Order: sequence, then C-alpha cells, then structure tokens
Amino acid sequence: MIEEELENEEQSEDLYEHHVLKAEKGMKMVRIDKFLMDHLPNTSRNRIQNSCHAGNILVNKKAVKPNYKVKPNDEISVVLPYPVREIELIPENIPIDIVYEDDDLAVVYKPANMVVHPAYGNYTGTLVNAMAYHFEYLANKKEGIYSRPGLVHRIDKHTTGLLVVAKTEEALTNLAKQFFEKTTKRKYWALVWGIIKEDEGTITTYLGRSKKNRKVITVFDDEKDGKLAITHYKVLERYNYFTLVECVLETGRTHQIRVHMKHIGHPLFHDLEYGGDKVLVGPNTANYRKFIQNCFELIPGQALHAKTLGFVHPRTQKELLFDSELPEGFQKLLEQIKKIDK
Repeated sequence: MIEEELENEEQSEDLYEHHVLKAEKGMKMVRIDKFLMDHLPNTSRNRIQNSCHAGNILVNKKAVKPNYKVKPNDEISVVLPYPVREIELIPENIPIDIVYEDDDLAVVYKPANMVVHPAYGNYTGTLVNAMAYHFEYLANKKEGIYSRPGLVHRIDKHTTGLLVVAKTEEALTNLAKQFFEKTTKRKYWALVWGIIKEDEGTITTYLGRSKKNRKVITVFDDEKDGKLAITHYKVLERYNYFTLVECVLETGRTHQIRVHMKHIGHPLFHDLEYGGDKVLVGPNTANYRKFIQNCFELIPGQALHAKTLGFVHPRTQKELLFDSELPEGFQKLLEQIKKIDK
C-alpha cells in the first residue's frame, strides 16, 4: 500500500510537489527511479534523476542516488518542481525588470497588476509569457507547450516584488528543495489598517479554500480543512490609523499574509478580497473618506511588497541576497498617510 501526501498547488505560493511514499512489505527490490516512475504519474526518469542528484529524494531520511534499490518498508520523501502542464504559451514582448541574471537563473521584479503564470482566465499577459520571450532558455520549456517554466514560487497579482526564475532543470530542482526546506530568506512589507500594539508576533493557523467562495482563503480550526500556516511579523512604523509591518513567511500558503493580518483584525490596506478596500479606521467625516479614496487610487490592490529574497546559488553554492525598493504607488501612499499623522 502506498501512503502519499501532496503539497497542493492551490494552497501554496511555492510551486513544488512533496510526496511521501512507503514501500510495500512484500515488494521486490527495484531501482528508485523505476519505483518512482511507477508510483508518481507524469514523472519522467530524467526529472527523477535530476532530483536525486540535487539531494531532493530521501530514503529513510537520507539522500540517495538514482541506482538505489528500494527495499520493503522504505520510507521515501520526494520534492519535485511541478511538471509541465499542457497549456500553449505564447511568448509576449512584455518588458521585464531583471534584477540579476546568469546562466543558471534570473531574479526579476514583478510589478503590480501582473499575474505570475497562466491559469484559467489569464492565459496571456503573465510574467511567464514575458519570460518565454526574453529568456532563450528556461527550465521546463518545451516547444511552446508549458505553463510555468522556471518557477518555484509566486506572488499575487497585485503584490509587487522579487521572484527567482530557474533557467536550467538543475537550478529548478535545487531551488525547489530550498523553498521546501524553508532555507530561503523572504521578507514582505505590508501596510495594514489599525495600530498593532505589539512590536512583533507570530500568527499560526490552518488555511484552506473557503467552502463558500473558492477564490478566497479562510482560517480553519484544524488540519482537516486547511494546512498549517505560520507568519512572523514585526512593526516597522505606526501611524495614526495604520501600521507598516514586515512579514516573514515560515510557510508559503496562498494569500497567507493577507488572510493572517485580517485574522488578527488588521486587513491590508486596499485588499479587494479581504475587506481592506473600505474605511475601517479613522474619523467618520467626508474629508477623511475622500482622502482614503484618493489613497486607494494610488495602488491597484493590496499594499503588499515582496521586498527581499535570499537563497543559495544552485551551482556556485554562494548565498545571494536581493533587496528591492517599494513601488512608486506604495511610496506615494506612505507619503500621504504621513500627512494625516501630524
């Protein structure tokens, strides 16, 4: 009997699979690449072997080579970048802000109002469409049929900031392991409604798709309906009616920061899905309502920015750390907020 758990793509910002398998008691010994090809659908031997070489396949908690022979009762843990989906992707000449690039990977700055990868309702105009045009080589790129070449993580449409893109299969596999093992360094800045009293804190909940509206994420009481989500936050600056916070994700669930801040009573400013797009704090006056409406118009969605990104380079093994400026709209928003703080 095979026991398996899958890191659900719909529940995660990180685009990798995690499988846990247990070999049957009476099975014959077989190479691990053959074993995994038989038990993981749509998985090629090359993909498995790349994962082995990157140390992404563990047997009884130890990394193994592709020729390892699986024995009865072996416990196998596998981390793989998501496979190619059969979606025709048209390369589009959309400008990309490339922060760093070498033969193995690129770090790009995603602007607001841009979807990261194609999905239902967004087959064009995505960051991946742009990458397919600008980068000659991308991991998982096959004759125009691919959906998320080079991606191991993503950020929401209206969230701005840094993303790393793999240009080789080896880099893609290695980065997937780093994101799974939570060794990457990611910090987000967010402007939230209300004044957070504590200087720092940790939010721990279970998050999953709402049963009433599948487009939004909600908090559940236990792991039956959601997956564990942990966000650490630190106050950067307090204003009269708002707080600027820095958030570090221990897990990478979809909409995690947005849902967690709403959960503690501080929705992100102008968050269209989670109640931040109306006046929640401040005086009940026409002038203040007009002021907030003008502030809403500075940014297309939630005030959330993926500010820093750090990881170990897959080939050189050197640690890379990148920092980014807040987008112009976010900067103007803070300038306006400070005006009513006097």
